[in-house]
Amino acid sequence: MSITIDISEIPEPQLEFGGPGPFTDPKTGLINAGPFDLLFGAAHRTEIRLGIVGPSLMNQRAVTWFSRCRGMLSSGMSNSVQYPDFPGFQAIFRSELKLSSQWTVDLNEDKLAGALSEKSQKKCFEDILSLYAAGFKKLATSEIGSPDVIICCLPDEVVDRCWSIQNTLTAQEKKALEALKKKQASGQLSLFDEPVEEISEDLERRDFRRALKAKAMAERIPIQIVTDRALLDAVNGQDPATRAWHLCVSIYYKAGGIPWRLRSEGPETCFVGISFYHLKTNLRHLVKSCIAQGFSSEGEGFALRGVSIPPEKAQKRDVHLSEEQAFYMGQRILSEYHDRTGGYPLRMVIHKSSWYNDDEINGFRQAFKNIPVVELINLMHTDFRLVNYGSYPPKRGTLCTVNESAYYLFNTGFMPSLGTYPGPHIPRPLEIRSDQPFDIYRTASDIMSLSRMNWNTSSITGGQPVTLFFSRQVGGIMSEYGENNPTEPPSSFRFYI
Repeated sequence: MSITIDISEIPEPQLEFGGPGPFTDPKTGLINAGPFDLLFGAAHRTEIRLGIVGPSLMNQRAVTWFSRCRGMLSSGMSNSVQYPDFPGFQAIFRSELKLSSQWTVDLNEDKLAGALSEKSQKKCFEDILSLYAAGFKKLATSEIGSPDVIICCLPDEVVDRCWSIQNTLTAQEKKALEALKKKQASGQLSLFDEPVEEISEDLERRDFRRALKAKAMAERIPIQIVTDRALLDAVNGQDPATRAWHLCVSIYYKAGGIPWRLRSEGPETCFVGISFYHLKTNLRHLVKSCIAQGFSSEGEGFALRGVSIPPEKAQKRDVHLSEEQAFYMGQRILSEYHDRTGGYPLRMVIHKSSWYNDDEINGFRQAFKNIPVVELINLMHTDFRLVNYGSYPPKRGTLCTVNESAYYLFNTGFMPSLGTYPGPHIPRPLEIRSDQPFDIYRTASDIMSLSRMNWNTSSITGGQPVTLFFSRQVGGIMSEYGENNPTEPPSSFRFYI
C-alpha cells in the first residue's frame, strides 16, 4: 500500500490594530498602530481605573510597579524581536493608567495572620478567600465608582498555604476521579503540553485562583492576580518589559478594551469550543456540565455554562450531549452572539477535542440550520511526528496531508521571525477531522489565527486555539461559582482569564 504525503505551509495570521497594518506580532502592532478599539472613536477608553486588594506592603509594591508601567521599561535582552522594550501604557494603548488610594483595600493584617495560622488547610483557604471577597465587594460599592479591573495581590505565604489544597471527596466524586485518571492514563487528555480539558487534579484539589475569580464575578469586576514575581525585579525572573507587556495587555482587555482582532477575511464567523467539567448540584450530586467558549471574528469573547449530563453517563470515558442538549446549546450560542454583535454569523465553526457522536452532529446542525456554513471540527491528540533536516523541528504552520484524507497541523514549531523554536518540548501536531468535507487550508488557518487571540498575554509563541485553551480554567471557575448563586455567571470572557 502506497502512502502519499504532502507538506504545505500555513502563513502566520494577520492581525488588525487601530492604525495602518496589518501585523503578525501583537507587540509590533500595538507599538506602531495602537489598540484596535482606537477605531471606535469616542468609545475608546481614555483611562483605565485600577483597584488593588491585598496586604499593605504588597499593595504598595503594586502601586510602584504600575506607576513604572506608565513609562518606558527596558527588556535588557539581546533578542529585541522576541523581547522588545515596553514603551509605556499611555504610548501603547493611548489610555491613562489611573491609581488611587480610594481604590485600594489593605487587608486586615491580624485577620490575615490568624487565617494563615489555622491548622486546617480548608479553613485557612476559606478565611483568606473571604478576606479578599470582602475587598472586592468594598471596591464594587465604592462611592466614587468602581474600578475597571482589580489587582489581586497574593503574598508568598498565601500562595504557599492556599494556591492548591486537597479536596475532601464524596464516594461519587471518588468514582468520577477514578474515571478521569483512567482517561488521563489512556492519553486522551494530552492534546496540548498543558491540558485543556479537566484532569484528575481538578477534582482532587481546589484552586485558589479560580476561587478568587468566582468571587470577583459575583461583583462583576474582572481581576488580575499578581504575586511578587510579577511586581519585583529578580535576577532569575522575567525582565521588566516582558512582565509589563503581558500584564498590561491582559489588564487592557479585562477593562473592556480590544487590543487587536483577526484580519477581516471571508464571512463573519463565530468560533466556539465545546468541553466538559464536573459540577456539584444543589443536591450535592456530581454531574458533568458542558461549557461553550465563543469568539466572533470582531473580537467578542464569551463563555456559557450549558446543560448537565446525568451522573451515570458522566462517569463514562467519553461524555456526549444528547441531540436535544446539543440543539439547546447551539441556540444559546446563537442568542449570545446576537446579543453581543447585533446579528448572526454567516459561518459557524465548532471545535471539540473529542469525537462528535450522531446526536451531537444532528443537534448542532439543526440549531444552526439557518447559518449558511457550519463546520464541526475535531482537534485530536496524535503521536504523528515529522523529522526535519537541521537542528530545529518543523516550522509553525506546517500542514502535513497523508493520502489526501488525514491532516496534521503543527501549531507550534520553528519560528523564522524569532530565528528559533521557543518551546520546551518536541512539537506535536493536531490531527484535524470533520464529519463532512471541509476546506483544510481555511480550517488550519483558523486554528493558527485563534492561537493569536489570547488577550491574556502578548506572546507569539503559544499554539493553542483560544476556543479550547482556557477550557479547564473556565470549567474550574464555573464549578467554583456553583449552582447556588442567585445570578447566572457573567458571560464575558474577561472574567475567566
